[in-house]
Amino acid sequence: MQHMINIFLAVLCGTRFSTSAAFGTALIRNILGTGSLLAFPGSMIGAFLSGYLYSKTQKLWCAVLGEFVGTSIIGGLVSYPIAALLMGSSKGALFYVSLFSISCGAGCVIAFCVLKSASLIQTELLKNR
Repeated sequence: MQHMINIFLAVLCGTRFSTSAAFGTALIRNILGTGSLLAFPGSMIGAFLSGYLYSKTQKLWCAVLGEFVGTSIIGGLVSYPIAALLMGSSKGALFYVSLFSISCGAGCVIAFCVLKSASLIQTELLKNR
């Protein structure tokens, strides 16, 4: 859900809102005990990159790509030292990249389908005016 929301906000509200919401959601998840410290770099980097790429290109696929690369690859690599130093994890960086890729991929596909459908509906409505 987090990655879908990041893309929605990146496209509809912009980079600052997307990144701020990712931080807020990660903070709430940690306070409630449903997330870990890794929720911060994973979601915030993806949200920022999604919003940044969308603002530069105005293309939905760039927002989705930004979320996926930012969360899965960059966020996964950044999470590795955090997990090793602060959480005592002995798992390698590839573990975090693959773990983040699975959850992020699902959210990216859902966000793309919903936003693309909404765009197509809007285009058809404007055409029929």
